[in-house]
Amino acid sequence: MTLWIDIAALDDIPPRGARTIRTPEGCVAVFRTFDDRVFALDDRCPHKGGPLSDGIVHGHAVTCPLHAWVFDLETGLAQGADEGSVATYPARVDGGRVLIDAERLTRRRVA
Repeated sequence: MTLWIDIAALDDIPPRGARTIRTPEGCVAVFRTFDDRVFALDDRCPHKGGPLSDGIVHGHAVTCPLHAWVFDLETGLAQGADEGSVATYPARVDGGRVLIDAERLTRRRVA
């Protein structure tokens, strides 16, 4: 059984924007897309460590603000000619609240 933790109201995350969650292992970026879906990824680009939460959200992807690498929000995989990925974490919206899988957060890997 999944233990979901409440991290914010959906309205606390701007459409096509992000917020961060601090954990002992680093930050997780929580993104809200144009269609009010939420996704959670490590907040560190594997290329040069850029903060993905400061990136541009478009469709179901985010572009790193440092060197324009694009990551799929669902899979965490780099798009186009770039190679690499960021860890993803299950997230959902329930009753206007954003929930994230607590067990997956505690089992994070730091690259």
